[in-house]
Amino acid sequence: MFTAFYGLSFDPFQKDIDNKFFFKSNDFNQALSRLDFLKNVKGFGLLTGEPGSGKSSLLRYFVNSLNPNLFKCVYIPLSTLTVMDFYRALCDGLGIIPSFKKVSMFKQIQESIYTYYHSKNITPVIILDEAQFLKNSILDDLRIIFNFQMDSKDCAVLILSGQTQFISQIQRQPHEALRQRIVVNYSLKRLTLDEVKLYIPYMLKIAGCSEPIFTEDALELLYSSSNGLLRPLNAIARMSLIAGANKNTRVIDSEVIYEAQSEVNISA
Repeated sequence: MFTAFYGLSFDPFQKDIDNKFFFKSNDFNQALSRLDFLKNVKGFGLLTGEPGSGKSSLLRYFVNSLNPNLFKCVYIPLSTLTVMDFYRALCDGLGIIPSFKKVSMFKQIQESIYTYYHSKNITPVIILDEAQFLKNSILDDLRIIFNFQMDSKDCAVLILSGQTQFISQIQRQPHEALRQRIVVNYSLKRLTLDEVKLYIPYMLKIAGCSEPIFTEDALELLYSSSNGLLRPLNAIARMSLIAGANKNTRVIDSEVIYEAQSEVNISA
């Protein structure tokens, strides 16, 4: 196992990194500050980015940072839903036994959110992931579901997270009312070359290895191979360590990165 070969206590490029070890790039900090603002003011937030840019990692960090006594998180990752399925998923997340009729579920959801916020002093945080797949009919209902006291109160946080093409979808005229409700809008960017050069040694260090395993040219190739996107960067870095351990080499150079990249990339 490559972890033992390089003296690592765990795989540093896995998904479930503890919050205290999370690498915070400038872009990550900018996005997190928007989410922290949103949790205080409540309302709608929009988080977009390319596939692999770290949206889910950011949301995991944000959710794990919330006080469970003050916030009720509902995460809905399945966006290819009918309106009725969406209502049922939201009911399930809020701990409601859903009714059979849409109008009844609508009332149940609103009453539950209102009770959480006003009676229990708990703010529901609803996260809809892969929002680019949401049907227009669901987007139309969102602003109605979260309309409280004749649209004078925000009792919950709703985060729409999706790929960058989702922006074009909600820019269409039928979604003008929804777009006007968005309090926070942030698009995640890629890591810079300098950040990749900091990220790789940092992740190795928290796993127990302070030695410079990756050469300078290897780090530069990692950046260009991944385009600074977190998911492919982690995948290539991990495969490089596996390949390096198989070669019995303590140093990862550009040749090892090339080999790892060819294994990670799917091609005919």
